[in-house]
Amino acid sequence: MKVLVPVKRVIDFNVAVRVKADRTGVDLANVKMSINPFDEIAVEEAVRQKEKGKISEIVAVTIGPAAAQETLRTALAMGADRAILVRHDAELEPLAVAKTLKAICDQEQPGLVILGKQAIDDDCNQVGQMLAALLAWPQGTFAAQLEIQADRAQVTREVDGGLQTVEVKLPAVVTTDLRLNEPRYASLPNIMKARKKPIQEKTMSDYGVDPAPRLKVLEVTAPEKRRSGARVGSAAELVAKLKDRGVI
Repeated sequence: MKVLVPVKRVIDFNVAVRVKADRTGVDLANVKMSINPFDEIAVEEAVRQKEKGKISEIVAVTIGPAAAQETLRTALAMGADRAILVRHDAELEPLAVAKTLKAICDQEQPGLVILGKQAIDDDCNQVGQMLAALLAWPQGTFAAQLEIQADRAQVTREVDGGLQTVEVKLPAVVTTDLRLNEPRYASLPNIMKARKKPIQEKTMSDYGVDPAPRLKVLEVTAPEKRRSGARVGSAAELVAKLKDRGVI
């Protein structure tokens, strides 16, 4: 069975995000970029399923600029077999991403799509659900455990009340949560091997997708800095201070 794993190039989670002076967006100049952590978990899960003999081929795919090849090389070094780079330099909304992935699925015919539940830059948490709807495939979101058996998959997912186990018929879409696994570090030999693995380059027009945005960002602002705390001697003093600050 072939598995498609979409990955996204985002600002590294260890980097402090800076807003541009004109408040038109986030400053990406000279900023370290890396693979989205939830997508890294998706790649790891695909590799583990391949090691179990449940998967025969892993195809990593990303949509972004030429520099996004680095993200794909990371996935290839972790164990993906080949990759697809859809060249697009501007920001994309989740629906355009889902439509592009749908077109890729129509060509590649994977038996399973595994992707992160959300990206840490926009936190939309929409692509997986939209993709499943466009493909008319069943979906298992927020996966904390994945078991593949013949033509079905069991997904244990995290919900507000605890854990819920659902069974989906393949092909299906699965989105990964933090507790699904801990991604491996790519070894030096695998990093060297990844350089020789094929990356196919495409464009949005190759898939007939219109990337024009439907939303307009009016302004981006940084959150207020947290004010320093203060010790209080009693609950009554705490309430008084909260009232003075307008909290209650």
